Amino acid sequence: MRDTLPAMYDLINKAEWRSHEHCVAKLLPCLKDAVYEAENLLDEFTWYEKKVQVEGNASQSPFTDFFHTVIEGSFDEVNDVQSRLDHLSSMLDNLGLHGIAQRFDKLVRPETTSLPNETKIFGRAKELKQVLGLLGVPTCPKRKRTTSSIDASTRTSTKSRISSLPVLVIAGIGGVGKTTLAQHVCNHPRVRSHFDLIIWICVSDDFDVKRLTKEVIQSCTKKEGANDNLNSLQHALSNHVNNKRLLIVLDDMWDDSLKENGQCWKRFCAPFRNVQEGSMILVTTRCPNVTEGVRTMEHVIVEGLKDGVFWNFFKLCAFGSESSDNDPELERIAKEYFLN
Repeated sequence: MRDTLPAMYDLINKAEWRSHEHCVAKLLPCLKDAVYEAENLLDEFTWYEKKVQVEGNASQSPFTDFFHTVIEGSFDEVNDVQSRLDHLSSMLDNLGLHGIAQRFDKLVRPETTSLPNETKIFGRAKELKQVLGLLGVPTCPKRKRTTSSIDASTRTSTKSRISSLPVLVIAGIGGVGKTTLAQHVCNHPRVRSHFDLIIWICVSDDFDVKRLTKEVIQSCTKKEGANDNLNSLQHALSNHVNNKRLLIVLDDMWDDSLKENGQCWKRFCAPFRNVQEGSMILVTTRCPNVTEGVRTMEHVIVEGLKDGVFWNFFKLCAFGSESSDNDPELERIAKEYFLN
């Protein structure tokens, strides 16, 4: 059973990628229940192992007392759970789940945008300040002024270009608020006034250089690129971003971005060699390999909210207000569940 569980955890992960399919959705909770029962049995056996150690009875086997608790008459709970795991694994295998390529379905993971879903961000003042500092955003935003072609040519000649874009990574586990933080960064007045272009791309687990290049061009021109030749696309993109100070946000990057020994990532970055100094790439990821593979500076780690902040967030979600006067007993139950 101990040998079986790691494979079952992997199978659960694969099933969750396809949980929108009816057959998989029906089997997934059954598999989770069987895994929970297996974990409980192993925990119980571990308890008997500790009991024998504490009592110092070397001649006594922990199996003896343990099996008295799990075998009732002809019913053997251990064999029953193991049989269920084997049966469910076989059924999911017949659905093609064991060989599934783990790719997000848009129904499971919707595309993100630079516009925040929430108007207020909780407990991220420190991280927001850290990101703004690493982006090199001035403390006092300057008002942008309309420039003539003469002004533009003067600015081009006086401001230096950079040969490669610095990359800042926002890292943390799934659901901790990396995307929300990046959205609030993009919409911060100081950021909007500092960069000529702010481009948001939802990468997810499909790091297709051609697709991403097309999306960047569309963000620059507001027109969909018709050309399907990567060379032409990259030259067009290079022209669009030439001498501009830009911020490119690549949201939710996965290990797929490092394929071909990192050549895919380098290929994507190639058109940004003549951007203006001060330009940046901001990446959000839950993958440590991505963090270490693409960052060029100190990364920002987003961790869970502190209890008090999380409680205010929970009240806003549940009751629509942080100052809601709730039933004391319900509040006690909620705090016990969420904060302990």
